[in-house]
Amino acid sequence: MKSKIGIIIGREFNERVRKKSFIITTLLTPLLMIALMVAPALIMSYSGGETKQIAVVDESGIVAPKLQSNEELQFQTLDIPLDAVRKLPADAYFAILHIGSDILSNPTAARLYTNSPGGISTETNICSQIESIIEAEKLKMYNIENLPQILAQIETKIALQSFKNDSDSTDDKQADQASSSIVATVIAYVLSFMLYMFLIIYGAMVMQSVIEEKNNRVLEVMVSSVRPFQMMLGKILGVASVAVVQILIWLVIIFVAGYFLVPSLLPDDITAALVMMQQGAEAGSVAPDADIDLLQALLTLTDVGYLMKICATLLLFMVGGFLLYAAMFAAAGSAVDNAQDAQQLQLPITLPIILSLIIMVTVINDPTSPIAFWCSMFPLTSPIVMMARIPYDIPAWEIIVSLLLLYATFAVTVWGAAKIYRVGILMHGKKPSFKELWRWMRYK
Repeated sequence: MKSKIGIIIGREFNERVRKKSFIITTLLTPLLMIALMVAPALIMSYSGGETKQIAVVDESGIVAPKLQSNEELQFQTLDIPLDAVRKLPADAYFAILHIGSDILSNPTAARLYTNSPGGISTETNICSQIESIIEAEKLKMYNIENLPQILAQIETKIALQSFKNDSDSTDDKQADQASSSIVATVIAYVLSFMLYMFLIIYGAMVMQSVIEEKNNRVLEVMVSSVRPFQMMLGKILGVASVAVVQILIWLVIIFVAGYFLVPSLLPDDITAALVMMQQGAEAGSVAPDADIDLLQALLTLTDVGYLMKICATLLLFMVGGFLLYAAMFAAAGSAVDNAQDAQQLQLPITLPIILSLIIMVTVINDPTSPIAFWCSMFPLTSPIVMMARIPYDIPAWEIIVSLLLLYATFAVTVWGAAKIYRVGILMHGKKPSFKELWRWMRYK
């Protein structure tokens, strides 16, 4: 015979999983995430407008001959005075670039007269070209022979590779496991925002469900056969099981898509380089002309152990954080009769979640800072903050301690929330104050 809590969990789970909205959001959310990742590239590809015609009046004779036209800007040098050019029809040129005769000594001697509204990219393009031309002209004054060739030869780009220094490992390949701070940062952002949305949306779902059942008098009927604590715990665990199933489906879709799609999209030389790097070869030796940052990012994203660690800790902190906040949301929902009255009680609950997201930005800049450490231990902020630190491969003991504190705090919180829930579900027509809620918690 099923326990009463198990029956409530099953009811909550079946009621939500069978909804069309659950199926639609479960299937469409991964597609939406992929679309959001692809959208910036598509926007950049199709955002370019028509080529802008720029009339150039160069009194110095230095800049105009060296301006380079491109898909965005087309330069045309005119040998007529500036006043005459400015009287030409407005549709003849997008803008007029005037270069003063003292441009070498006066950086403000360049002016752009636009006939149509221009963007910052146009000004940045023109300004950067003029700066490069003026700098080259000034270098010529030093009369150094073959200066351009010398500068080209000494120009050096460092491809800094990052490795975890694991002195306890006896396997050289494992000890020199490459990591990518870019991937860690992206994963930290994604996981933190995912947890933020998860806690807000599903926590509010629990609260709204309690308010609806309270107004429908369903809870008053159930309380005759089920203890309030069992009802609240069953509802929380039921919604949590729905969330876990949805997250697991998303992870499976993402892993399957990544496993089959990513290799087919990569060039053969990059795929071969990744295989050699996974076997311990250095990036510079297997692909000297390739982008080292890209190779390290792909190597990190194909590290199954790293990804499994991320997914496992994500589920643990997601479930723990939800249980903690859902207990508070359930208590808030039981104490009021409508969503408007719940806003006063909801604000103190959501503030730590919002604060966690703000702290997350600081954590990503320095995952080992004191504020990052202590906020990842404090249970109300640890789910989001710790998930922002985990991609940077922090010590395992910190994760374990944070999880123990999180689940221990849930056990204490659910005890106090159950006392509020026990009194609140039978109260109607009055919005309690925080003082009254404290008194309800003290009832035996």
